[in-house]
Amino acid sequence: QVQLVESGGGLVQPGGSLRLSCAASGTIFSINDMAWYRRAPGKQRELVATITRGGNTNYADSVKGRFSISRDNAKNTVYLQMNTMKPEDTAVYYCNAQIPLSSTSRVMRNYWGQGTQVTVSP
Repeated sequence: QVQLVESGGGLVQPGGSLRLSCAASGTIFSINDMAWYRRAPGKQRELVATITRGGNTNYADSVKGRFSISRDNAKNTVYLQMNTMKPEDTAVYYCNAQIPLSSTSRVMRNYWGQGTQVTVSP
């Protein structure tokens, strides 16, 4: 019943910027933690950034100071602002959201977007 729809991926030059968004839709009472992951060619999936419902954030060391995660709870949307991008940022980026089954349930379901390609190249 829940879908995550991503947008904003594409091609950008080194040093450039890109902004990703991911909107959750469906039967949603609330959203707990949200996150962005990425998988580069030939590499394992890695966690890029997380944000709690209250807005606390964490970042991978490789993107700290360059990327910024944020969310709009009213819109059920999470964003990833990527600045000073490097070729090693090239990857498929996935958004993730942990959503309770009901307004009172503590059982979470882990939802994923389909992924969006981000390519950093001259």
